[in-house]
Amino acid sequence: MSGNQVLGAKAMPEDGKPEHQLPYTPLGLEKLKETKPSNGTRSVRPGDTNDPVFAYGDPQGFPREDLYELRTTQVLQTPQSVVLLYQFGKIWRVIWTDGRELPKDPEPRWFGYSVGKWVDDYTLVVQTTGMDERTWIDRAGRPHSDELRVEERFHRTDRDHLELTVKIDDPKMYTKPWVAMDKFVFELQPASFDVREMIWSPSEYEQYNKLIGNTQSDKENH
Repeated sequence: MSGNQVLGAKAMPEDGKPEHQLPYTPLGLEKLKETKPSNGTRSVRPGDTNDPVFAYGDPQGFPREDLYELRTTQVLQTPQSVVLLYQFGKIWRVIWTDGRELPKDPEPRWFGYSVGKWVDDYTLVVQTTGMDERTWIDRAGRPHSDELRVEERFHRTDRDHLELTVKIDDPKMYTKPWVAMDKFVFELQPASFDVREMIWSPSEYEQYNKLIGNTQSDKENH
């Protein structure tokens, strides 16, 4: 359950603690005020959120795929790439490992463009750019710009364990890079392990809002 990250990025949750205050630029603070998450210290009622996932049904995109509901993840390798299959949303990403460069002027994508390089036999470092600005960095509504660059470091510590570290670098929104996830541990499952389906459904969320999205006192006042 440690991959839920409902208060935002695991290493920097929005919990009101001073040590978790991000180094926003003035523009970053302005954009932060525009987001209305349904979790964290700035939370609103679920029915009032403008979270692009829950309000509009948009893909959560990247790096939020790492920073919200990160659950069972399957890793497939080919001679040209590493493919990640995520349980939440049944989403996949392709990380190119064939030596290509990141595009200079990418057309925005929900999950950006990713290239990876093996820095040793056990560590893959991935750079991702070109993320769609409509997405949030995490569930807490942290903003990003077109200059966002995300670094992932996948490090295999032993046969059965893999660590993931995620660093955010966006000079328009933050005065310095910050670590969103620090050595998050994956444990190898048997080859026969059946990954359950986990898909966010707008129709189910609508029913949730009818039952829970407003408190009884709110209903009485409207």
